[in-house]
Amino acid sequence: MKQRDLFLMSDAALRDVIDMIDLDQLDRHVPAEWSRKPDPTLRDILGYHAYDEAWVPDVLAGRTAEEVGTRHDGDLLGDDPIDNYDAINDVATDAAMRDLDPAKIVHLSYGDYPLADYLVHISTYRAFQAWSIAHFLGLDFELPDALVDLLWEILGPQIDEFRAMGVFPPEVEAPAGASREVQLLARVGYWVP
Repeated sequence: MKQRDLFLMSDAALRDVIDMIDLDQLDRHVPAEWSRKPDPTLRDILGYHAYDEAWVPDVLAGRTAEEVGTRHDGDLLGDDPIDNYDAINDVATDAAMRDLDPAKIVHLSYGDYPLADYLVHISTYRAFQAWSIAHFLGLDFELPDALVDLLWEILGPQIDEFRAMGVFPPEVEAPAGASREVQLLARVGYWVP
């Protein structure tokens, strides 16, 4: 299932970036649009990603918010935020590697969707957050070519629909001769020099 491949590659890209973060960078304030929380820090963003990762096995199993309850609430990062994120990420990866039915209906906070659509939704968020965090911190990071190709294939035809739902900002013009990664980032409105 290509949607699972997209999730695994996007999730791995985000983890690669998170693993490059120095602990002293976690207190840095990030762009306000990254969070609904006022004046968010990078630790807040990492905490949200840990929370999102923690939900993956439950969502893939078809559990509802009522069934899960408050299991994932609170500080999931603790005193060892990067390693704790990685441990949660390992569990999510393991869940995604199981036999999955792409047509199975899963229950999200914003409605019920086929599992394949859920994987595209969370992959989109992870891939572009990986790039955004790396760019924000000045890390030497590019989205892997295979991930960029799969994003173009799966997400490309849906970009305008996602934009209409408020997922993406307006498209920006890619520089002349831009790579496929930069063209994609510009198409979804993320590219900044």
